[in-house]
Amino acid sequence: GGVQMIDASSIRVHRQGAIDLLNALPPGCNLLADHVCDSTAIRAMIAAQGASAIIPSMTQRNQVIPNDRASYKVRNWVERFFNKTNNHRTFTTRCDKRDDNFLASVQLASIRVWLRSHELLS
Repeated sequence: GGVQMIDASSIRVHRQGAIDLLNALPPGCNLLADHVCDSTAIRAMIAAQGASAIIPSMTQRNQVIPNDRASYKVRNWVERFFNKTNNHRTFTTRCDKRDDNFLASVQLASIRVWLRSHELLS
């Protein structure tokens, strides 16, 4: 298995695309998602694909479903990284036409985020 992540906005805005993504999950993978995606229907679709859901329960859920907090923490790190890269316009709007130029802008944005995070530590 592998790890797949799904953004809550893809469930709300692009419902059909999110359903297609859920139907294409490889068996044995872990799906990391935000608590907004905690619904019985979504959990059933994930289980039908043979994957496991790492989704924290909503506060109004009567029966709390346990999840792997360490894996969910990794999801948070990845989400915060992409939020920090939103400051780089060429990366977020994909202004580059060629894939190699886009990859270079992703790498530059990643290096800049990494340097800023380590600058604060020293």
